[in-house]
Amino acid sequence: MTILDMTADVPAPRDAGGPLLEVRDLHVEFHTRDGVAKAVNGVNYTVSAGETLAVLGESGSGKSVTAQAIMGILDMPPGRIPQGEIFFHGQDMLKMSGEERRKIRGRQIAMIFQDALSSLNPVLSVGYQLGEMFRVHQGLSKKEAKAKAIELMDRVRIPAARERVNDYPHQFSGGMRQRIMIAMALALEPDLIIADEPTTALDVTVQAQVMDLLAELQREYNMGLILITHDLGVVADVADKIAVMYAGRIVETAPVHELYKRPAHPYTKGLLDSIPRLDQKGQELYAIKGLPPNLTRIPTGCAFNPRCAMAQDICRTEIPALHPVTERDGGELVGRGSACHFWKETIHG
Repeated sequence: MTILDMTADVPAPRDAGGPLLEVRDLHVEFHTRDGVAKAVNGVNYTVSAGETLAVLGESGSGKSVTAQAIMGILDMPPGRIPQGEIFFHGQDMLKMSGEERRKIRGRQIAMIFQDALSSLNPVLSVGYQLGEMFRVHQGLSKKEAKAKAIELMDRVRIPAARERVNDYPHQFSGGMRQRIMIAMALALEPDLIIADEPTTALDVTVQAQVMDLLAELQREYNMGLILITHDLGVVADVADKIAVMYAGRIVETAPVHELYKRPAHPYTKGLLDSIPRLDQKGQELYAIKGLPPNLTRIPTGCAFNPRCAMAQDICRTEIPALHPVTERDGGELVGRGSACHFWKETIHG
């Protein structure tokens, strides 16, 4: 079993200029018995070489569905992409054939899944699974592929790699399995990696080790990285910029430290306020009231309005555009946007 279906074709060279990836007005919907679930509603973002974009939001916000659309692994049907463009190296992948998409998957864009144990084949050794990519794509012998697998395991700091290359997934800890998934993603040196909740179910210390490893490898290979997570604490030290999603839309964009310092959307502010802080011991942890909306019945206006303490009549009738965020004197804050009618009150309030 392989993690992704891939081909041995040699990819185009990395672009020197422009973003690696550009998502434009992407919409994804699923036809269900309850109606059409609008999972992604006009998402736009870019990722350049060497840049990390963190995509944040609660479960059901559309983070992973967007990634699946980029990878071309959506189940269609019931999924459907009614409109949008996904440019990679300047080519719209949504206009490519299935065969052309397979040439990109794994070789140029790779994905790290959140559940390493279920993503790895339990009846094949990790060395066999790592080496398979080299046997299939580079025509290496079993001996050469095994040597490459050991090299990769060493690269992601799995102790005693030569002795453990013939071990099976269940013989590794959760953190070590996730390192194996990172090794698989790196094997063919892709231009872009999408990491979908890569630290789920890991303890805090192992989370930090995995994130540090990803950041180090990204710098070494100058890859673009999309980091999908619901945990703001995970991305503070590794992301360059953040896109916050809610009900299928991006509601705020910002350079990472600007967002932590001055959120410009009530939803982002609520997420930040819900992070435990060492200087607030004994205080009740903040929680955003209510639940994310049913995607078959998204509220009119701003989808966050039923949970927002700042909501007014306009929030219930008009969908806010992603406004450029400015300073009090009108100077635009580069890379900052907020889809809130009252973003000025939120950031300057």
